[in-house]
Amino acid sequence: MLKCHWQIVTFFSALAVIFFLSSCVSSKNAVYFNNLQDTVFKNVASADLEPTIQKNDLLSISVSSLNPEATVIFNTPNNPSIITGTNTNSISQTTGYLVNKDGNILFPILGNVQAAGLSKRQLTDTIGALLLQKKLLLDPIVNVRFLNFRVTVLGEVARPNVITVPNEKITLLEALGLAGDLTIYAKRDNVLLVREENGQKTIKRINLNSTQVFTSPYYYLKTNDIIYAEPNNTRIASASNTRQFLPLILSGLSFFVIILDRIIR
Repeated sequence: MLKCHWQIVTFFSALAVIFFLSSCVSSKNAVYFNNLQDTVFKNVASADLEPTIQKNDLLSISVSSLNPEATVIFNTPNNPSIITGTNTNSISQTTGYLVNKDGNILFPILGNVQAAGLSKRQLTDTIGALLLQKKLLLDPIVNVRFLNFRVTVLGEVARPNVITVPNEKITLLEALGLAGDLTIYAKRDNVLLVREENGQKTIKRINLNSTQVFTSPYYYLKTNDIIYAEPNNTRIASASNTRQFLPLILSGLSFFVIILDRIIR
């Protein structure tokens, strides 16, 4: 009986070892920036980081001048609206200037102002010049900000999420960090980035095992970027093995319980 018991234990131990080995991940592939030494990388040109305003963007545009009363009308669209429900709960809804399908914003008194295709600085200069040209304000100060600057992180990360970026500047590594980092099963040498600009989608594969990522034009993300971390072969094999071996393991455990019951008796 003891010999039979030992054979059963050996069988299940071997099965567990095989299943464990099938799930192993190479430590080399799980490490960022292999063989990275102390060095200094030049930053990407700041002009490349300036996001371009696109259709359906939501903008906050504030105007100030020496006459505060005259600027009130231009700042009204930035004030959040309050929606009151039947249960007396109120919800603050973000408002702003929406870039319409024609690429324009409807600005008080000025009417339609072209925004799509411009940078924030260009739109700032345009509005300021129009206010001066029409003699609506004296020495106006215009500030433009994005209200919908966000990136999406999907795939083999701890917390797939849509990340809102208040300061309008975020790196690829920061976005992955906010998503809980890549899991051990993610392909660090083949992270997919999808970027849409000027009606075109750009697909870029990024190797986080390479130090070249620090000088890549895709190191800094732009609004509406999508990051997808693909699962490696180990994850795929692990999921496949689980589906294949789970019924076998459950059957084996049932058999094991029956044999133990017979031995104990």
